[in-house]
Amino acid sequence: MSTVLDSIVAGVREDLAQRQDRVSLSDLERRVSDLPGALDAEALLRADGLSLIAEVKRASPSKGALAEIADPAALADIYAAAGATAISVLTEQRRFGGSLDDLDAVRAAVRVPVLRKDFMVTDYQIWEARAHGADIVLLIVASLTDAELVRMHTLAQDLGMTALVEVHDEGETQRAVDAGARVIGVNARNLKTLEIHPDTFSRLVPLIPPGIVTVAESGIRGADDAAMYAAQGAEAVLVGETLVRGDDPAAEVRAIIDAGSAARLGLSTGAAFGTPSPSADSTPSGAS
Repeated sequence: MSTVLDSIVAGVREDLAQRQDRVSLSDLERRVSDLPGALDAEALLRADGLSLIAEVKRASPSKGALAEIADPAALADIYAAAGATAISVLTEQRRFGGSLDDLDAVRAAVRVPVLRKDFMVTDYQIWEARAHGADIVLLIVASLTDAELVRMHTLAQDLGMTALVEVHDEGETQRAVDAGARVIGVNARNLKTLEIHPDTFSRLVPLIPPGIVTVAESGIRGADDAAMYAAQGAEAVLVGETLVRGDDPAAEVRAIIDAGSAARLGLSTGAAFGTPSPSADSTPSGAS
């Protein structure tokens, strides 16, 4: 039976084929050779406190249109000035309303690492991401074979990029670890049904060995949820909908970072946080 993820990936492959007709791999390789090196996002995500990957996101399959975002560069600049560690930019056009033009605009506007958020299914897209200035790429385990995951992860590293390897269940978590992932994002959203399962992070994080950066994704409504995930061991959170729908994204960025950082500092006290409700979304992170 075809799933939501299958449908999205099919569209991604169609759009990718059109771009490959216009721009060859050798053209991308030449562009990459002329660029300065990628920023070391992994090192920044390992910093003390809770890191925030703040997302420029117009729409999602589960919620439809979220925000117009006429000027993605201006929004990214607000995020960065407020303390976001990295900026995530959706480039999938059919379900998320994104584009490589958005990535170009954000890259030109900020000096923090930039994540190309898309459904990566070929090596070409990794080269494409770097050619457009991305420092981080998303690799969704659910949409890749083991061989593809290892090859694309290695390519990203060879290009100096950080790979955010996204998982949704126990099997995918083990596959990510086996592939050598150094940054693992746990997405609370089931990509096949788009349902949120708020306990996913707490269930999977014990399976991730020490030394691997852990990122909580999807369903993070604000500071309280960020603090809860930080107390459970998240070193970073990826937040989209909450930021683009809010009236004051800068204040929300600061609140999330402050609450999450306080919770990480308080891990040794044994303080507990509740479970977030499945209301907000922060995707792809696969496909919300």
